[in-house]
Order: sequence, then structure tokens, then C-alpha cells
Amino acid sequence: MNAYEEIRKGERGAWISIAAYLVLSAFKLISGYIFDSSALVADGYNNVTDIVASVAVLIGLRISQKPPDSDHTYGHFRAETIAALIASFIMAVVGLQVLVEAVRSWYVGSFVAPNLLAAGVAIISAISMLGVYRYNSRLAKQINSQALMAAAKDNRSDAWVSIGAAVGIIGAQFGLPWLDKVAAIAVGLLICKTAWEIFRDCTHRLTDGFDQKELTDLRSSVARVPGVETIKDVKARVHGSHVLVDIVIEVDGKLSLIEGHQICDRVEEGLKRSHNIMHVHVHVEPRIENATPKNE
Repeated sequence: MNAYEEIRKGERGAWISIAAYLVLSAFKLISGYIFDSSALVADGYNNVTDIVASVAVLIGLRISQKPPDSDHTYGHFRAETIAALIASFIMAVVGLQVLVEAVRSWYVGSFVAPNLLAAGVAIISAISMLGVYRYNSRLAKQINSQALMAAAKDNRSDAWVSIGAAVGIIGAQFGLPWLDKVAAIAVGLLICKTAWEIFRDCTHRLTDGFDQKELTDLRSSVARVPGVETIKDVKARVHGSHVLVDIVIEVDGKLSLIEGHQICDRVEEGLKRSHNIMHVHVHVEPRIENATPKNE
């Protein structure tokens, strides 16, 4: 399965997330207002932001499928990262709105315990989102999609948010009606935290940031390839859900051009096979005397 086929298959998970969030957000918001539960209303707004985020991911996946052209010789894979960045801003705005409303209701509203049925709605929603999480998680592993795996983790966090809302609602039944509003504030903070994490990850990728540990693993894999004498440089960057690697190696200067090229092929094939790298560019140089030892 090539990169474009994987992206098309990943769209299925995005559509399922959108459908689930549409149903659950409406269910929670209507139930929250009927049962007078601030926590359930906040959880519903949380799912509204998730709809936006899922739609953004879907649009990004669609744009990412466009083939390379004269202006995008590496393809359009970063479109999904840009879409997720936009979604993070929307999530932050809604998270702040939930916080402001929760604090306002704390000071001007009456502390009335919500209907216990609201807790049942939250629990049903949590179970549903855990099911969506398991599906998207399996699909993400199958097609090796980092974007879909991130969406799956968001599904899982939404399940925990619903469980937290249920705890607040149930606690309010035992003479602690303010606990429902505390849960609403906690949900608002969680939305803002999720928005910040998405923003941080997207900006890190868009500025060609790359995990140092993964870079060390790449270097170690190259060092084990027969014929590689010295590793002068290893660079990597994320392009959508894929990784691009640039490597400079030294080989025995007495080797023929064909032999040096064969070593480059082994490096490329090894990284693509063991690290699922989309593109590897290897520059080979002849090793000079008294050069630094081979990097491990």
C-alpha cells in the first residue's frame, strides 16, 4: 500500500469521528440543558470543537492526496498539519469560552444539583468514544498514520472528559452541587490543554523539528550498514505523516562508483524497511586518511 492509498484509507477513521461527534455533541448539549448540568454542556462543546478538528483533518487528508506538482515537488502531505494547526486555534477559543461561562455561572448562578440522568448520558458517551478510539487506533497502526493515531488519542481523551463530567454530576447528588461546575471548569482547561499540545506539535513539525532520540536511532541503523565507514551528518524532518531523511556518509575511497552506489542503496532500503521512511537522500564521500571513527 503506497502513501496515497494509506491516506485514502485513513479518511474512513476521520468520517467515523465526525459522525460520532455530531451525534454525541447534540445528545450532550440537549441533555445538559434539560438536566441543568454545566459539566455535560461543557463536554458537549468539547465535542463541537472535535467536529471542527476532525473536519480539518479530513480536509487535510484530501489535500494531501494531491500529487506533486511544479510548486510542491515533495507533494502536499503537510496540508494535514496546517489543518490541525487551524483546528487548534478554534479549540482554544471554544475552551476559553467554556471556562468563562463556567466561572460566570459560579458567581451568578445557583448551585443546584443536576439531574442524575445527566450522568447516564455522560457514561454512555464515554463508552461510545472508547469504541471509536479502539477502531481508529487499530486503523492508524495498520496504515502507520501518525495523524489518525493523534485523532484516536483525542477520542480517548474525550472519553475521559465524559467520565470526569459523570463524576462531577454524581458528586453533586451527595450535597456537593458546586462539583458540577468544577467539572465544567476542568473540561474547559482540558480543551485548552489539548489545543496547546496540538499547536506545539504542529509548529514543531512545520519548523522542521525532529525528535532527537529518533534521530539517534536513524544514525545507529545507518552505522550498522556494511560499507559505511563514517557518518558525517544525519538530518530528518516530518512531512505530513511521513519522514524525509538526508544523510552524508563516507566510504572507502578505493571503492568504485558502482560499489559506493550499492552502499547508498543498502542505506536507503534499510531505513525505509526498519523505520518506514518515505524518502531517503544519501550523499556519499570518499573517506580520507585519519578520519574520525565510525559513529555508533
